[in-house]
Amino acid sequence: MSDLTPGVGIGRAIRGAIGFLTRIPVGGSEADWNAFRRAVYSLPVVGYLVGGLVGGVFFLPVQPPTLVAAYLVGLYLLTGVTHADGLADLGDAVAVHGDADRTRAVLKDSATGVGGALLLGVTLLVVALGVLSFAGIGSWRAFRLVVAAEVGAKLGMALVACYGRPAHDGLGSQLVGELDHRSFASAIVVSLPAVAAAPTGLSVALLATVVTGPAVGLAILTWGHRELGGVSGDLIGATNEVGRALALHVGVSVWILS
Repeated sequence: MSDLTPGVGIGRAIRGAIGFLTRIPVGGSEADWNAFRRAVYSLPVVGYLVGGLVGGVFFLPVQPPTLVAAYLVGLYLLTGVTHADGLADLGDAVAVHGDADRTRAVLKDSATGVGGALLLGVTLLVVALGVLSFAGIGSWRAFRLVVAAEVGAKLGMALVACYGRPAHDGLGSQLVGELDHRSFASAIVVSLPAVAAAPTGLSVALLATVVTGPAVGLAILTWGHRELGGVSGDLIGATNEVGRALALHVGVSVWILS
């Protein structure tokens, strides 16, 4: 179903997305949730919100290690650990060498194994090092790259939701089952301002940062269809976490090289 269905309120969809992707108390209702899951463009909208709020730490007069700590604390206070939990579940599932039924069972298991702990720990380390690498590039450039990374991560989630098929019944199927590939265009349009009006020399880096999220989404989508026969909410959440982590490094690397 297209996210541009007449009668779907933009305000309700964005409120539902904020309630789903963050811990901000917006007082969302079932109607907001239903609007959100039919409006994939609301995902990158929340990317701007999260990136803008967390990116504000780059304007603090603190040393790089404190900056990294402030970013991580602010990020997970704002977004919670739901998507990190999906990342851990993906790590456990990747570590399992079995058939699709066994892999799906591992994804649904609430216990975190070695694979999940390893993937979660490595991803957090990658994020921390990415933020640390921003030291010296300027507060405004760092802010723009962080916003672009969040928007790109949400665009990756949108790609998985629009092009995936449900692996099983659950929260993820309520998103994947409501969208199709035609809906993805609206998410792309909403993501374009993340690249606009770039500081001198930052245009290519911002574009690369945003594109990283969908690239990660495509990789996870491909794995999910091959190993599970579809995608789940855990894979959507993992796309967000991995997409953000890699985008931070891609952005600063491309800026340095360009």
